[in-house]
Amino acid sequence: MSRLSSSTEAVECDLLVVGSGAAGFMAALSAAQAGLKVVLLEKTETIGGTTALSEGMVWIPGNRQAKEAGLHDSPEDALAYIEAAAGAAFERERARAYVNHSAAALAFAEKEMGVRYVLATGSIDYHQKMPGASSGVRALKAGIVDGRILGKDLVRLRMPLSTTMLWGGMTIAGEDLPHFFKVGRSLRSTLKVAGLVARYALERATGHPRGLRLANGNGVIAALWAAAKRRGIPVLTGARVASLTMDEAAPARVSGAVVQMEGRTVHYRAHRGVVLACGGFPGARELRERFYPHVQQGRTHHTLAPSSNTGDGLGLAQAVGAALQTGLSRPAAWTPVSLVPQPGGGVVGFPHYIDRAKPGIIAVTHEGRRFTNEAASYHDFVHAMLGVAGTGPDEPAFWLIADHRAQRCYGLGAAPPAPLPLGAWQRSGYLVSAPSLAELAARLQMPAATLMDTVTHFNTLARSGTDADFNRGADPYDRANGDATHTPNPCLGSLRQGPFHAVRLWPGDIGTFVGLATAAHGEVLDAKRAPIAGLYAVGNDAASFMGGTYPAAGITVGAAMVYGYLAGRRAAEATVGGTPCN
Repeated sequence: MSRLSSSTEAVECDLLVVGSGAAGFMAALSAAQAGLKVVLLEKTETIGGTTALSEGMVWIPGNRQAKEAGLHDSPEDALAYIEAAAGAAFERERARAYVNHSAAALAFAEKEMGVRYVLATGSIDYHQKMPGASSGVRALKAGIVDGRILGKDLVRLRMPLSTTMLWGGMTIAGEDLPHFFKVGRSLRSTLKVAGLVARYALERATGHPRGLRLANGNGVIAALWAAAKRRGIPVLTGARVASLTMDEAAPARVSGAVVQMEGRTVHYRAHRGVVLACGGFPGARELRERFYPHVQQGRTHHTLAPSSNTGDGLGLAQAVGAALQTGLSRPAAWTPVSLVPQPGGGVVGFPHYIDRAKPGIIAVTHEGRRFTNEAASYHDFVHAMLGVAGTGPDEPAFWLIADHRAQRCYGLGAAPPAPLPLGAWQRSGYLVSAPSLAELAARLQMPAATLMDTVTHFNTLARSGTDADFNRGADPYDRANGDATHTPNPCLGSLRQGPFHAVRLWPGDIGTFVGLATAAHGEVLDAKRAPIAGLYAVGNDAASFMGGTYPAAGITVGAAMVYGYLAGRRAAEATVGGTPCN
């Protein structure tokens, strides 16, 4: 809580939103649509938060698209699935609010954004044996967005991870990937990719700083920002919230914030409160050391979320009495990461979501042994990584290994499939290649005999179509990420054709799950589980409604959009009349 000096500049509005990811924009838009005067603040100079780096998929039970396709789903089934996934951390009221309002939130987003979402029919809930699991019904992806809707502000949109783009600015949509994998083997796919590349080249040649075909989470943010512009919502960058202010009159409530921006101090008086959507704490080393057990043990960890997400929202809320919710199964959304050396120095992470499931690819430890089902969800795969002990004082090393056929067919991490060359990736040290497994083992500093035995045994399993060690390919989720044209098991293929290739994997995350305790509509709770009037938390500032599990694609961006929508609506319900922002 802060006291104001007489020199502090004052600005009034109804609702102050802190953070420019999907959660912040949805809160701002839903409140503005209900009549509130809203201001949105972002502490960095770019807009988009974690969402701008994400795949952008949303998990929406009971959505319109499934109903129109004649596919069955129900709130009861979705609630049962959340309960089974969350286990002891299940919060019925928050989960119930999600399943009851998610379809309305998505419909609102589509109308505001002018973008249609379509079913991601190939995406299934990750744990098909749990009650209420669905297949191709709840996950949706947004359509392509033309970057020109932002005008000159396109340069202020946070760029996706450079490792997930081509040539420094060409976004690849999820639906594009199958075509890239088939270049040179399918005329239709080759022509599709050629068209995309030609469009990108033309856009860059005509002076655009990046490709204008925006997809995934980057496109979602562009459309949300454009919607905010149409609503007249000020979106201010370089604005760091120093503290929240409280109305001293009983009952106490959060009434605004003290903000540092452009070398001056501004007091925002927000009559209906403040929404915190600052992205959690993946960029804060001290908080990772506090909540990530493996980091406490000295193991290396790499986040793919923005480094600017340093727990600001958590600290601001705790300073006015908010409680953290820590009793989750896992503290963050884990994903395996490889590190891509950059021409100018440093590295950028690459997320390994699905390549692990392809035939002809295995994951091994520094000892040359498999340690888990490679096709498991990225969240569960890292959990398995964290269960492997190191050797003496050294932390364990993990490698993804492919034979040449698999690498050329599917790629390996950021190293692309054919026909793109591998030389640059090999010279940088990202891709380690060798003509034989024995030579590859030597380069990876692992026992050659063990690695060769592992591959020989795995090849026997692959030919049989059954992974007797880790059941890879036995689950529908595994098979969905494999190669449907490969038999008898779409996830199992022998490693037999040299040269052999390897990429090192590290534990990483795409955002945090530990966060502020909140009620069903984003109201922040204190230590006694009572709401703090005028304070809301959404996105990764709020604790995971899935209890620290990651049981489906789209649960993070989905939660950001749904709870952002609900928080804006809840703030608007209390309003009697708006006060214009100066």
